[in-house]
Amino acid sequence: MIEKIPDLPDNILGFTAKGTVTAYDYESVIMPAVEKLFSHQDKVRFLYHLGEDFTRFEPAAMWDDAKLGLKHLTGWERIAVVSDVEWIRTAIKIFGLWIPGHVRMFHNSELAEATQWIRD
Repeated sequence: MIEKIPDLPDNILGFTAKGTVTAYDYESVIMPAVEKLFSHQDKVRFLYHLGEDFTRFEPAAMWDDAKLGLKHLTGWERIAVVSDVEWIRTAIKIFGLWIPGHVRMFHNSELAEATQWIRD
């Protein structure tokens, strides 16, 4: 399940993942919000919180994530990923090298810091 993080500035999208993240979550929540923001902005900031309630991604959700990221590859100004899941942290460190914008990992205990960084 994906929930939008409220009260962020207009150029920032934020989402919290809980339980299993499905392709439906991407296709009905994340992708429309991202496309809407990119329709009137060249650069977007993205905050993704995969907290203690997150359990896993369905493979199709991971595929949707990759497609969305590549489609707007040069449009990501800042990406903050908040998670203590080690494989996610490793993947972001690796794939973040190819993203032209700034990508930064935070631990769950640093959600407030991540939110501040994505705003600055």
